[in-house]
Parts: sequence; structure tokens; C-alpha cells
Amino acid sequence: MEFFKIKKDIPFMKNALVFNAISFVTFALAVFFLFSKGLHLSVEFTGGTLMEVSYTQSADINKVRGTVATLGFSEVQVQNFGTARDVLIRLPSQKGVSSAQQSDKVMAALKADAPDVALRRTEYVGPQVGDELAMDGLKALAFVVVGIMLYLAIRFEWKFAVSAIIANLHDVIIILGFFAFFQWEFSLAVLAAVLAVLGYSVNESVVIFDRIRENFRRYRKMSTVEVIDNAITSTISRTIITHGCTQIMVLSMLLFGGETLHYFAMALTIGICFGIYSSVFVAAAIAMWLGVAREDLIKPVKKDEGDPGDENRGAVV
Repeated sequence: MEFFKIKKDIPFMKNALVFNAISFVTFALAVFFLFSKGLHLSVEFTGGTLMEVSYTQSADINKVRGTVATLGFSEVQVQNFGTARDVLIRLPSQKGVSSAQQSDKVMAALKADAPDVALRRTEYVGPQVGDELAMDGLKALAFVVVGIMLYLAIRFEWKFAVSAIIANLHDVIIILGFFAFFQWEFSLAVLAAVLAVLGYSVNESVVIFDRIRENFRRYRKMSTVEVIDNAITSTISRTIITHGCTQIMVLSMLLFGGETLHYFAMALTIGICFGIYSSVFVAAAIAMWLGVAREDLIKPVKKDEGDPGDENRGAVV
């Protein structure tokens, strides 16, 4: 389905060098902020106290969050757990304060507002667990990158695989750079969003790469630059429909999903916007710089010599 069709190809690759320079500067700034400021890790990674409380009626999450915030705890995570009456509270570790003291202090404040609240369980999450989660996250990211690269190398050609991985890592580093610069909380939900962006971004690259391969077969007199420009132009309508619908859904989570989904939706929003950019101006451009050509994607058919009956066959065109 197409909302519109552009008759004349847009010369995207004409300005590829300029856009690649912009990408390099943006990438360098993201790396700089990651090393200079670092990520503001959540309780899952740094350790802290985990509390589950239950109410007799539906809990007012915003009220619970405000009550806990008055106790001096910074970056507290409050969300429903299971049902609307159950609430999960994550408290960061404090020097000189035990997990039991933290939970007693919070329960006293909550009971002052709602005497019917009950503590279901409390436990301490040590920093060593956070380190394991961080390592598992890095391993998951590495497996995704390797898997994508192998898939593209098998389906297309190694030049496409290299360009797609560079473009995808470009998106991931820029997302992390935003979180480092603004010191937004980086949680497991955000990590899940980053992994989702990897798959989402590579899907757009595959669509463009597939159209490039088709164009090499269809338009034999076109140069590589013309083939790439035509491939990107012909998929613009599909890109607008797909990414537009996805972005509407993500924006609804960002605006109406509350604090629990805020940074998850923020990471997806940044990833989708830069995913479109990287698929066109990074992945396709790098493939062009690597010298992708018709011969890389369309292998010539070899005629077997001495095959019986060759003399009875017509000429192969």
C-alpha cells in the first residue's frame, strides 16, 4: 500500500558525505557523554530495597510515589504489580541505613495515609546482582548484533552486513548518549527498548537492501548511486506508514503511560527517529562507500561444458 508515489528519484546519495559527517559528530558526542557523565543506572543495576505492598482497594500510584518521595528517597520506582491493588516499590541503597530500616520508614509513611496498606514482602537486591544483570544485558546486545550480521551476510552480502551493523550501533550509542547527557534513569525496561530498536532499525535496512538488490536485477544501465537513490525513494511511502503508525503508539505511551513507561517510550522514540535516518543516510551510504555492485548480489550463471545435449539447445540470452 502506498499513500503517494514519487515519480522522480530523490538524490539522497548526492549529500551522503555531509550526512555521514553529521552522524560521526553526533556519534562522537554520544560517546563523549557516555565516558564523561556515564549512565544513571536504576536500582536493578545498583542494588537497593524491593518492597511489595497491598491495598484493599485500587492504589493511587501517584499518591504513593509522592509519599515515598517526601521521605528523601531519590529516583524511587513505584508501579503496579499484578493487580491494581498491589504496588511494587524499589528504593535505592543508602549509606548507614539497612534494608529493614528503609522498609519500616516507608511503611510508616504509607500507613499514615492509608491504614489498610499491608507489606507483602521486602528484600534487598545487592550490587552484585546488578553487575550480573549488566553483563547479561551486554551479552544479549552482543548476541543480537552477531545474529543480525550473520543474517544479513547470508541473505545479502557482507558489505550490507557491515553497513547495517554500523548503522544499528550508531542508533544504540546515540540513545545511550541521550540518557547519559540528560542523566535519565537507565533501567531494564530501557535496555529492552534498546534491543527492540536494534531489531526495528535492521528491518528498515533490510527493506532498502532488498529493493537495491531488485533494482540491480531490473535496471542494468543504472549506476550504483542511481540504484540506491531509486530504492530509497520507492520505499518512502512504506517507511512513512510503518514508522508513523509505530511512532503514534510509542508517543501515546510517552504521554499517557505514566512514569513507569516514560523512559522506555523515550528510548523507543529516539531509536525510531534515528533508525529512519541511519537506514537511509548511514547504512545505504556505507554500503555505497564499501563499493557494493551488481556483481556482489547477482552471480553470473556458469554454463557447464560438455553437458550432453548442448548442441541441441538454443542460444542462452
